Amino acid sequence: MPKVTDVRVTAAVLYFLPVQTRVPLKFGPETLTFVTCARVRLSVTDARGRAAEGWGETPLSVQWVWPSALSYEERHEALKVFCKTLTEAWAAFPVAGHPLEIGHAFQEGPLKALHVAFNRGRAGRELMPWLPALVCCSAFDIALHDAYGIHHNRPIYGTYNAEYMNADLAHYLTPAEDSPVSFAGKYPADYLELPRRESLPAWHLVGGRDPINSSELNGSEPDDGYPVLLADWIARDGLTCLKVKLRGNDAAWDIARLVRVGEIAIEQGVIWLTSDFNCTVTDPEYLNAILDHLMRNHPRIYQMILYVEQPFPYDLEANQIDVHSVSARKPLFMDESAHDWRLIRLGRILGWSGVALKTCKTQTGALLSLCWAKAHGMTLMVQDLTNPMLAQIPHVLLAAHAGTIMGVETNGMQFYPTASLPEQAVHPGIYQRRRGAVDLSTIQGAGFGYRLDEIRRDLPDCAARAGKSTKGMETP
Repeated sequence: MPKVTDVRVTAAVLYFLPVQTRVPLKFGPETLTFVTCARVRLSVTDARGRAAEGWGETPLSVQWVWPSALSYEERHEALKVFCKTLTEAWAAFPVAGHPLEIGHAFQEGPLKALHVAFNRGRAGRELMPWLPALVCCSAFDIALHDAYGIHHNRPIYGTYNAEYMNADLAHYLTPAEDSPVSFAGKYPADYLELPRRESLPAWHLVGGRDPINSSELNGSEPDDGYPVLLADWIARDGLTCLKVKLRGNDAAWDIARLVRVGEIAIEQGVIWLTSDFNCTVTDPEYLNAILDHLMRNHPRIYQMILYVEQPFPYDLEANQIDVHSVSARKPLFMDESAHDWRLIRLGRILGWSGVALKTCKTQTGALLSLCWAKAHGMTLMVQDLTNPMLAQIPHVLLAAHAGTIMGVETNGMQFYPTASLPEQAVHPGIYQRRRGAVDLSTIQGAGFGYRLDEIRRDLPDCAARAGKSTKGMETP
């Protein structure tokens, strides 16, 4: 039976916010120098006609969601067009309920249908993968969760329970066949850390083109008051955790990079390292050889590697590689592959031992994946999409409630620190890393606790709007 707490979506407004990086960010075969953030305002109402609005945002990180030889601009424009299509679809979606229920129904129905229709329109051209569709949808889904919390005047993480939800997790999740797990009578709150953590260790990203010592400087580096060299970042922010981007097709380069970063890390008192290959490895033996070399020749650096992130192609169903030999050496975390809990279930069979969650795959999907993984003993991490502005807040909140293996990755302050100055004025602790951590104590109030009325940001003209209640609405 429906609950009086249920809401439905009545309107959506979409904005595009351009952001330029201060230094290039290389991952996998491509380099990011510019990103468009999709920001969404979603209106909801309940059966009694009481209305509320929420906000969501995500970077449309073209190179990450859609690695391809196609031009950046063709992929970038495709994502923006798809966001506009979603604006109409979300405003017209009639399902009422809790945001996890609405978000799940939208992803299983309209989102899949729109993705198929969009690719039908690209006949003769490279089709858009599923991951970009999820990322575009995430801004709307996050806004829905925010609106629901605001509607009920509660932090959104206080609503993932039987008091507000109509169905338990058994409605969404199926346990692994070899597991005694049951989701009957279970809700996301059963797998969350409540109350949340107020401080989290922060992971710094060492990009593939980042200079790590003075010999690598070429004179083109920005002189803007922010660090450039790795040791300066570590000293300024008190960093204890470094994530190293690697190539995945050049073992000598990957080993040398890990060793040099590891040496600097040891000199500077860093505790943990992790390696990220962004789906570029195709043979487990490539990675095994690197790890074995480090274990024999650089045991201290080997010991510092807490886990290995997504070395293999992200289309897990098309690339069902047995990775048990890798996870026997180090914990192996799914990232791009972990679109939803079904793929996490497949990954577990193949030997993956952990999951890197991202809010950019939707808040709804992240929560369901978290619950499935935790119930089956898999370790969690929350990874960044170089989130600036509003996108940073749901990101760190997920990590604070998830119970990660170690803190949260957060690198927007490295690559576009000035982009978030209006938000930083209200939430300094999550846009600056101090003593190796981010501080969430300013995130307070209903929904995601943005405190949006205190943030002085001018938005551009909207890119799309739909729904009855958007007419005449002004941007705050």
